Parts: sequence; structure tokens; C-alpha cells
Amino acid sequence: MAQFDVYQNDNADTRKIYPYLLDVQSNALSSLPTRTVIPLANASYFNKIVTILNPKVTVDHVEVVISTAQLASVDIRILGSKVASLVALRDDIVAAIDLLISAG
Repeated sequence: MAQFDVYQNDNADTRKIYPYLLDVQSNALSSLPTRTVIPLANASYFNKIVTILNPKVTVDHVEVVISTAQLASVDIRILGSKVASLVALRDDIVAAIDLLISAG
């Protein structure tokens, strides 16, 4: 597992709206049994987009929105298969997290 990797959401109850989970946890904390993730929401279900907070990306031919305000910690056992890496979008992802926790 690496920071900015994208995993399938294996939860049948939520995967239609949130098909993927983006791992944003520092690699320095890889020994923890949890990972901090941001759900990637199917763009067609996302009503309000704040561009900096919710960057749009395409993962495995699916347009999704990084739903930063739903940042959460999950047990690593619930993460599905790795499907992509968004490390190339690191600056945009960190800016979204910074807006979430620092805007004032």
C-alpha cells in the first residue's frame, strides 16, 4: 500500500456511488492496521463540486470526484484491489485536504 493508491470499494452497499477509495495516509505510518482514505464518488451522483476541494479524475474509465470532506480512517482489510495511483495529482490532493482542515 502506498500513499495516493486507489483501491476498489468492495462494500456492496456503497460501491455504486463510491466505486473507489483513495489512500492518502503517509507511507511512514504503514505499520498501522488502518489507512486514511477519501472516497471517490461517481461524478454523476455528486451534486455540489467545489473545484479545489473536489477535483475530478478518471479511474479505470470512470469519472469520479475526490470527496475530500468524507475523509475517513478504515481497516486495511476492507480495501479491495489496487486499480490506480494518483501520485501525479499529489499537489491537487494535498491542496484539497489543506482546504478541508485549514481554511478559515
